[in-house]
Amino acid sequence: MRTVAVVGASLAGLSAARSLRKQGYDGRLVVIGDEPHRPYDRPPLSKEFLAGTVGEADLLLEADGEDLRAEWLLGARAVALQVDGAERVLLLDDGREVRADGVVLATGAAARNLPGTDGLAGVHTLRTLDDARALRDELALGGRLVVIGGGFIGAEVASTAYALGLDVTVIEAAPTPLAGPLGETMGGIVSALHEAHGVRLLCGAGVKGLSGEDRVDAVLLEDGRTVPADIVVVGVGARPCVEWLEGSGVELDNGVKCGADGRTGVAGVVAVGDCASWYDPRAGFHRRVEHWTGARERPDAAVAALLSWGAAEPGVPRPPYFWSDQYGVKIQFAGHAAGADSVTVEEGATGDRSFLAVYRCAGQPVAVLAMNQPRLFMRWRKQLAATAS
Repeated sequence: MRTVAVVGASLAGLSAARSLRKQGYDGRLVVIGDEPHRPYDRPPLSKEFLAGTVGEADLLLEADGEDLRAEWLLGARAVALQVDGAERVLLLDDGREVRADGVVLATGAAARNLPGTDGLAGVHTLRTLDDARALRDELALGGRLVVIGGGFIGAEVASTAYALGLDVTVIEAAPTPLAGPLGETMGGIVSALHEAHGVRLLCGAGVKGLSGEDRVDAVLLEDGRTVPADIVVVGVGARPCVEWLEGSGVELDNGVKCGADGRTGVAGVVAVGDCASWYDPRAGFHRRVEHWTGARERPDAAVAALLSWGAAEPGVPRPPYFWSDQYGVKIQFAGHAAGADSVTVEEGATGDRSFLAVYRCAGQPVAVLAMNQPRLFMRWRKQLAATAS
């Protein structure tokens, strides 16, 4: 290949660019990013960056002096992918086009908005550095914060705002927050951190809308209740940024549908990161995993597939891993809770917020959750990876 284009300049895209060079690719490398910023780390945006304990320079992912010999096209959004013989043609929103022999799709995901809130001051989502800047400025003024959505991003924002002295309410539509990734029992135990720290948690509460003329002043619930708010953070999930690929020949199904090594159905095109729905050979179906470790680790396999295109057998990826820091508690999880038929506490006690729980299916470990048990968790995570492979 003479030219490879990486579409997406966050962690997954940067990891792919690094992997290309590490695996011996020495041709032209173009990295396209719709944000004007160099690659930065997203996990601190809801925690340390919002709290003001780290600055923007601390978020940068590139090492000092690192040179990937890449052309960086930042502030440019890809709007179409076309196949022209042996070339793949990327059309950008500024009218430019990039012709490449290989393409890595790493466009990530975008935060979902609450319908009808456009233009209403005080309403935020949190996905990008610019989002975090705007929210940080508002939190510094204090007041009443309402977080819509009790997932990990919402919980981290609530925890950070609580530490900053705001009056915080979390609204979750489901009966139990975090039941999707952790299961109902453990989801309830982890989400109990909110009320243990004086943060109101309203579960099973659907949001009807927001009130306010120029600026939000309350969240309206479907059961008729009104929750006063000076600031609202909407954390109701994310959608993969793949609509620009419609008509390209790349199959889309809750993201870019690809094989166990990231290859799509279009030759010379692979996908990584939050936009990619990889085939999981253990489960027998495709999964889209929005975790930092996946964006960091999986590009190696995708790049190997791109450079060889079928010459190498795809390996079995490690079970997904993510972590969260809330109210001074470190939460770590690896694997998939959905396939478990039991979960048992193997160490510590849930009431002490220091324990390790193992999820099993037919007696075999499929996931592990820990609160403030990092060493024991890492041993179990290695065991899970060994079992999976």
